[in-house]
Amino acid sequence: MKFLFDKDTWQEIYGSIRKNKLRTAITIIGVMWGIFLLVVLLGAARGMENNFNKLFGNFATNSVFIWAQSTSKPFKGFQEGKRLTLKTSDLDKIKSEIDGLEFVVPRHQTQGLATNNFKSGTFGIYGDYPELDKVEKKDLVYGRFINNNDIKEKKKVCVIENEIYKQLFDKDEHPIGQYIKINDINYKVIGLYKEGQVRMGGPQGAIHIPFTTYQQVYNTGDTMGWMMITGQPEFDISQIEADVKLLLKNVHKVHPKDNRAFGSFNLGKEIDKVTGFLKGMQFLTWFVGIATLIAGVFAIGNILLITVKERTGEIGIRRALGAKPWEIKRQIILESVFLTSIAGALGIISGGIVLMIIDATIGQGDEPVLTNPTVDIPVIIIAAVTLVVLGTLIGLIPAQTAVSIKPIDALRDE
Repeated sequence: MKFLFDKDTWQEIYGSIRKNKLRTAITIIGVMWGIFLLVVLLGAARGMENNFNKLFGNFATNSVFIWAQSTSKPFKGFQEGKRLTLKTSDLDKIKSEIDGLEFVVPRHQTQGLATNNFKSGTFGIYGDYPELDKVEKKDLVYGRFINNNDIKEKKKVCVIENEIYKQLFDKDEHPIGQYIKINDINYKVIGLYKEGQVRMGGPQGAIHIPFTTYQQVYNTGDTMGWMMITGQPEFDISQIEADVKLLLKNVHKVHPKDNRAFGSFNLGKEIDKVTGFLKGMQFLTWFVGIATLIAGVFAIGNILLITVKERTGEIGIRRALGAKPWEIKRQIILESVFLTSIAGALGIISGGIVLMIIDATIGQGDEPVLTNPTVDIPVIIIAAVTLVVLGTLIGLIPAQTAVSIKPIDALRDE
């Protein structure tokens, strides 16, 4: 290891680089561009993944939404176009006959005018069960979500979004325990939560009240608007969706091949598509980055081959004076590793700066394009080590060429 701290060794490397400034600069830029591209693309891919997780992080991903529509085929005496309605009794049949279920959450929805003193607004009113907070997690700021006691006693309580709070309450006013009117009926505010970027129920803001209270106030009887079904992780949500629809068709006397009777949105399937796209992006990023990196490293090998050819006479003299083949090899390999290390460091630093700029611009705000575009430190270390290893391996080619020249031939060429 002494040769690493040998002044003469580094003077020779410096002299070689100085003689070929432009060539060396272009070579370094080639390798630098490879690792720069790798860092920026990996950071961008991570930013897209973070943004996706931020959008859907509150939802149970293995989920499907199902609602009733109207029939498209006549069946068992019923004409085409029969309007269907989901019943709360359907829930027990689904739970008892469908395998792989984790949660089955019925929901109701309407619009209502909410007022607090002289402030008012029209918002979405949702009748919900406590299980909703398990499949669509609420980021509570104050208070709590609906509980089983609220359901049992049909309490007139509500949980509101932060945006609704801003419209109905004064700044710094504590909402918990206060009352708001929804369609002229008083409800006690028991919870306040931050709204997510994706609202499955609509864009106008949400007020959640107990499902049983909704039934009583809006006289919905044993019906429900739609249901959210979450499957266990090891079960295919698409199969669960198909099984539930078939069961509902049997219960509601619908033709088995009627595809319009029950509508659905398979969140798990859509998320799988995006996840597959993100994995493809990461693979493409690694492929492009590593390919560019290897191309740059090979450029260093070519430059060193040219350098060896130009230094044939010098190498011959050193060999004639007793320099060992390993010392010649070591010199050239060290030069290769030095160039790749410098290029790698510059590429990592410049890539990090670009990611910081991206995060400070399009990574901020309510709807960022990329969220926290970063690259893990272990990934950077692996890339740097790979670069050094490639630099060492590629340096062996010109090094072997150098020692294969016989001293007498080298002096004759000189």
